[in-house]
Amino acid sequence: MGKPSTILYLSLLLLLHGSQLHAQQRSKQNTTQQVEPGRQNSPAQYKKPYVVLISADGFRYDYMQKFNAMNLQRLSKGGVRAKSMVPAFPSLTFPNHYTLVTGLYPAHHGLVDNTFFDPSLKRRYSMGNIKEVTDSTWYGGEPLWVLAEKQQLLSASFYWVGSEAPVQGIRPSYWYHYGTDIAMPDRLTAVKDWLSLPEEKRPHLITFYFPEVDHEAHEHGPDAPETAAAVQLIDQAVGQMQAIIDSSKLPVNVIFVSDHGMSTVDTVNTLRPPDADTSRFWVTISNMIIHLYSKNKDPQEIQSQYKQLKAASNGFDVYLSSSTPRRWQYNSQNDRYGRIGDILILPRYPRTFSWGNRRPIPGRHGYDPYRYKEMHASFYAWGPQIRSGKTIGSFQNVHVYALVANLLGLDITTQTDSRNAVSRKVLR
Repeated sequence: MGKPSTILYLSLLLLLHGSQLHAQQRSKQNTTQQVEPGRQNSPAQYKKPYVVLISADGFRYDYMQKFNAMNLQRLSKGGVRAKSMVPAFPSLTFPNHYTLVTGLYPAHHGLVDNTFFDPSLKRRYSMGNIKEVTDSTWYGGEPLWVLAEKQQLLSASFYWVGSEAPVQGIRPSYWYHYGTDIAMPDRLTAVKDWLSLPEEKRPHLITFYFPEVDHEAHEHGPDAPETAAAVQLIDQAVGQMQAIIDSSKLPVNVIFVSDHGMSTVDTVNTLRPPDADTSRFWVTISNMIIHLYSKNKDPQEIQSQYKQLKAASNGFDVYLSSSTPRRWQYNSQNDRYGRIGDILILPRYPRTFSWGNRRPIPGRHGYDPYRYKEMHASFYAWGPQIRSGKTIGSFQNVHVYALVANLLGLDITTQTDSRNAVSRKVLR
């Protein structure tokens, strides 16, 4: 292995070590509800309906039937089911959770990966780094809770990407630092408490996140009994949450989504990161993509490195950011914040990159959702403003934003990629 590859290899090990440390730090976050002072609903908003937007991370489009999630089957049967929901590329957690609440593709809202570099800031964003995750610099667009709060409609969040940062100076009225120390009953109690507040303090938008299915499917594979058990855990929690909603007697609409699917990958024939000249390129690697950012923005250096990597490609694909597949909406022309690498390296399904002593895990996502159905997510909705007993076709998750805004009667005041076609199919 040549010297540039050795440097890249060491940099990846350091990045992994840093991510593990940050993940450990995040698990120690405080578990106290954060309340933004001095806020209340405008009286004109009191009679607006309510929306609980639930995300079950990694809840693949077919898990409800595959693992017999009975509560979801019952509730969605009385509402609207989509055959699947297509995540934005890359089909990873942070980009897609933020797409769901901004109505923007990742290249437009700025979270282009779980881990990436901003050459203009000379800073790296990583989903495990508390300092960066809570810094509003990284977050473009106007999240649903910001849209709501600006129109004096209160919001609450029990974990959601971006909710810990003051985007445009605004957090949800009620929110939590992400962590793993709050038990499921306590999370559900928070929803009950929110819906029990007096109407001037009661949030009309609640975003709620479940990590369990994604974790088990990564560790054991999408078909494993541990994944089935996690699906059942979430299904039970959704049933309990619906009981809370029913007892509130409020007009609450529930939208259940996931950020991406999951696939079984090749854990035997893993790929070693290819040679790259780290003296001329900053390198970041996330779950699935290696980004190379030119330090000098020299077209000749970029082209030379691209040709070198392309010639060595065996089990992975190499793209210039100027010529990625159009369907991704993920290229230098769309990159509003300059955070997509000049060169992208992606493993070919079902291969993955591996380095160091990491144990290859059997469940992965991040592949092209327009080519691999296993990457597709779930979408179910039910409630008083939702049509009953209807199945709709697959659609892109960017359109959930307009749906929630329409349900809450909010005026979308910024440019988004979200359109109303899905709303017309879902709403009464």
